[in-house]
Amino acid sequence: MSFSFAPLLIMVIGLVLVLIGAWILLRQKWLWQWLKGTAGLLLVAGAIYLVLVAVSLYSYHELNAESPVATISFRATDNQAYIATVTGRDGRTRDFRLAGDQWQLDARIIKWKTPFALLGLKPAYQLDRIQGRYFALEDERSRERTVYSFHDAPPLLDVWRQAREGWSFLVDARYGSAAYLPMADGAIFEVTVAPTGLVGRPLNGSAQQAVSGWQ
Repeated sequence: MSFSFAPLLIMVIGLVLVLIGAWILLRQKWLWQWLKGTAGLLLVAGAIYLVLVAVSLYSYHELNAESPVATISFRATDNQAYIATVTGRDGRTRDFRLAGDQWQLDARIIKWKTPFALLGLKPAYQLDRIQGRYFALEDERSRERTVYSFHDAPPLLDVWRQAREGWSFLVDARYGSAAYLPMADGAIFEVTVAPTGLVGRPLNGSAQQAVSGWQ
């Protein structure tokens, strides 16, 4: 018997044993009950997972071309200290105390995987955080850093984080960040979002003057 024949023989014996074992098991009624119970539990678990996914996705906004997502106005309270008022597309306003010379807004962006994108489902976004930054590297290293999340409480299932870790079969996820822009007393900026990320634009003279001063 040649050596190359041995693996084939072992495979045949294994398949025969599998068939015999399956025949014996399938004759037992308890196996059918176990299979039905397992299938039922899997269906319930799948349904709960989809409900949690839907709840998580409910907090996202559909992304259409380049959409305005927020306006941000600044009021100086001290040297390198500002109150940033963020007004979302729903009209809700939130105040944040930012320290530094510049600001940046971040958003979470999700894009549907190909099978679902073909159904016409569009990308979506969710505001994630706002932060201040000092222009001088020494200040950035030694002075107070201010970073705030827009999330009041973590969701039961974080679809975006799950996708970032490679565990989602529904969506792909990435960060969208606006370029750092200067903070100035009375400045107002508009932030828009596109599939490529966030863009901040000055809306009034104070903001335009601040941007011109940094260029």
